[in-house]
Amino acid sequence: MTEVSHQLWGEVSGLHSVDMWVLQSPQVRVEILTLGAIIRSVYCKGKDGQIKDVVLGYDDLEGYLSDKRYQGAVVGRVANRIAKGRFVVEGKVYKLDINNGPNALHGGLQGFNKAVWLGTAINGGVQLSHTSPDGDQGYPGEVQVSVSYTLMGETLTAEYQARSTKTTPINLTNHAYFNLAGQGTADIYDHQVSINAQSYLPVDDTSIPTGEIRGVEGTPFDLRKPVMMGPQLKEVPGPGFDHNFCLSSPRDAWIERHAARVCHPVSGRVLEVSTNQPGVQFYTANYLDGSMIGKGGSRYGKHSSFCLEAQNWPDAINQTSFPDCLLRPGEAYQHITRYTFTTA
Repeated sequence: MTEVSHQLWGEVSGLHSVDMWVLQSPQVRVEILTLGAIIRSVYCKGKDGQIKDVVLGYDDLEGYLSDKRYQGAVVGRVANRIAKGRFVVEGKVYKLDINNGPNALHGGLQGFNKAVWLGTAINGGVQLSHTSPDGDQGYPGEVQVSVSYTLMGETLTAEYQARSTKTTPINLTNHAYFNLAGQGTADIYDHQVSINAQSYLPVDDTSIPTGEIRGVEGTPFDLRKPVMMGPQLKEVPGPGFDHNFCLSSPRDAWIERHAARVCHPVSGRVLEVSTNQPGVQFYTANYLDGSMIGKGGSRYGKHSSFCLEAQNWPDAINQTSFPDCLLRPGEAYQHITRYTFTTA
């Protein structure tokens, strides 16, 4: 049985009040904010019975309002990067704000992560709803979007839905940063990771996929069997993992499948992720630099956490060989991702 409650958490000047929803099962406690549909905290037990919060974040609303790293937030309309912030739909060129090198990232300067969503209690959780107007951040069509977070036992499920009045790209995900040793722990080098992907997407020097779908065999991206993160990060070119792992081929049906497993052997905490999305962006907090002060005064540095962002492939709107990311009028976008917290 999951207990669901909510309380006022803060006020955004000129906007709405921000609530915190709490989902509590016998095994796990989850805190959700109506700002950005943010997963603020996940408290779960280690093998010694000790409960820790395994999600990075802030102690107060101001931290999230000024945050530039999408801590715990739902990002959209289009998660990840769009090359040069431009795309063409039905013969019309759309230009977006450039906010990541030469590219557009995570929906724009005022993406879904900065919106205050409307929270409604549902069985075992909360549904958060938001209306993105036609032209929002440069995207076509009015989009009605919702994400439902439900907690059953050890499993937190995020279910996204969207409809649009015009054809528009859609790619939603949650950008929670996890550390299974507990948020505030210095690094994730003692975590083991496996990702159920036969291939990944190489990227150019601005992190846009080159278009190649490369097999992981014989590369540092072969995570099909568990590997310790510290040694593996030394093998990856660049500052760390920030790549899409292909869970299915471009023309496969979008069916729910096991995507990834991360284990922290010392505490015994395990996170398993399943999703119906064709990819998962594995990111190792390469650009956190210690300047952010998070919960309890923690300073979040490079490799202090990891993200498993289930989503469509990056820049799919500009790469015709990638899975289709367009949402057309009359169609429904449906995305489900499950996070299961256990011990080993």
